[in-house]
Amino acid sequence: MEQVRLLKKYREQVIPEMQKQFKIKNPMAVPQITKVVVNMGVGKAIDDIRIMEVAMEDLATITGQKSAIRRAKQAISNFKLKAGMPVGCMVTLRRARMYEFLDRLFNVALPRIRDFNGVSKKAFDKEGNYTLGISDQAIFPEIDTGKIQRAQGMNITFVFDRGPKEYSFEVLRLLGMPFSK
Repeated sequence: MEQVRLLKKYREQVIPEMQKQFKIKNPMAVPQITKVVVNMGVGKAIDDIRIMEVAMEDLATITGQKSAIRRAKQAISNFKLKAGMPVGCMVTLRRARMYEFLDRLFNVALPRIRDFNGVSKKAFDKEGNYTLGISDQAIFPEIDTGKIQRAQGMNITFVFDRGPKEYSFEVLRLLGMPFSK
């Protein structure tokens, strides 16, 4: 099996650079992205289940993996929401499929955003994970813009296995994440 381009870059360029920059002796101690979680909140699906089906198809097209339905845990009467109703869909990407998705996200999708100046450097949590919000799924080239009925946003979370947020930031920067100046 052919190795994914971004995974090859991580192993051949990012690990040695991180070891040199942060004086990490063991290459296994360099932070690594363990999974990428792509989540779409589809609140409009309460009224029309077809909206959820379209969102699930779009998410499967974007990620290359079937999405799972997320259901409400509690009933909220103000939103006409009952426990167990579908409110979103998500996909967890790992290994080669994750690196292929990241490659497309960094090099194709994010530069297609209008007036794009880079992503925020402040979206790291205390464990070093990074969350990116996208307001429209049309930035992905896999989506046919003629068939879109409504713009659907998504959250993309990069989960790291270890290290402070400075290490996570540097790994993403070296992989090609376009951070703002």
